[in-house]
Amino acid sequence: MPRRVVETLYGIYAVLILGVLPWIVLAPVMMILPTLHLRRAMGRAGVRLGLWLAAIPFEVRGLQHLPPGNCVLVSNHASYFDGPLLTAALPARFTFVVQHGAASWPWFGWVLRRMGVTFINREQSRQGARQTRALIRGIAGGQSLVVFAEGGFEARPALRPFRKGAFLMAVHAGVPVVPAVIRGTRQLFGHGQRLPRWSRVAIEIFPAVSAEPGAEDSRQSVLEMRDRTRAIVLRHCGEPDGAAT
Repeated sequence: MPRRVVETLYGIYAVLILGVLPWIVLAPVMMILPTLHLRRAMGRAGVRLGLWLAAIPFEVRGLQHLPPGNCVLVSNHASYFDGPLLTAALPARFTFVVQHGAASWPWFGWVLRRMGVTFINREQSRQGARQTRALIRGIAGGQSLVVFAEGGFEARPALRPFRKGAFLMAVHAGVPVVPAVIRGTRQLFGHGQRLPRWSRVAIEIFPAVSAEPGAEDSRQSVLEMRDRTRAIVLRHCGEPDGAAT
C-alpha cells in the first residue's frame, strides 16, 4: 500500500481518537464531575488514553523540577495539540492562559471553562490589563499557570520571540518561571495540517528560573527572566531561533 495512503488512513484514525474520544465521548462525562480536580484528572487520563490508542509514544521528563509551590510554566508552542499534551503531563494544580476568543467556541469553549482555563484578551489593552492583574493575584494566592510565551505558532519550525506577559506576572507575584520544552508535536499536528501524522512526542521540564535577588527594577527583572527562560527553551527544543531571522 502506498505510503501516502497509509499516512492518510492513519490521520483519519488519529483524528477520531484524539478528537472524538476526549471532546465528544469523554467530555460530557467529565463536565458533570463535581470538582475541578476530578475534571482535570479525567481530562489527563483521556488524553493519555488517546495517545495510547493512536500508538503515539509519549514521554515526560523533569517533573522533579516543578516547585512544590505556585509557579508559571512557560513552554514553546508548535501545534494544536500542545495544550492537551501538557494537560496530560502536569499535575491538576496547573491551569492554562488562553486567548479570549476560544471562550466563544461552541462546545469547546464550555469545556475549557469547566476545566478552569483562564481567558485573556490581548487585543483590548484595558481589559487585558485587568485580566493580567487578576492573574497576578491568583498566582500570588496559590495558582499555577501554563503560558505559551510565543503567543502562537507557525508552520515554519522556529522558536518565536517570547512575549513579556508571563514573566511580568511571575515577577509581580513573586514566583519562579519553569521552562518546558515540547518536541514532536509540529510533526504530529502542526500549523496547516488537515490530518495528524504519526510522531513521537515528549515534554521535558527544566529547573525553575527566578528573578535575581535584590533586583530593584522590576522591568529589568522581567526582561532578564524572559531572556534566560527563552535561552533554555531554545537550547533544548531542537528548532532554530525565529528571532534571528
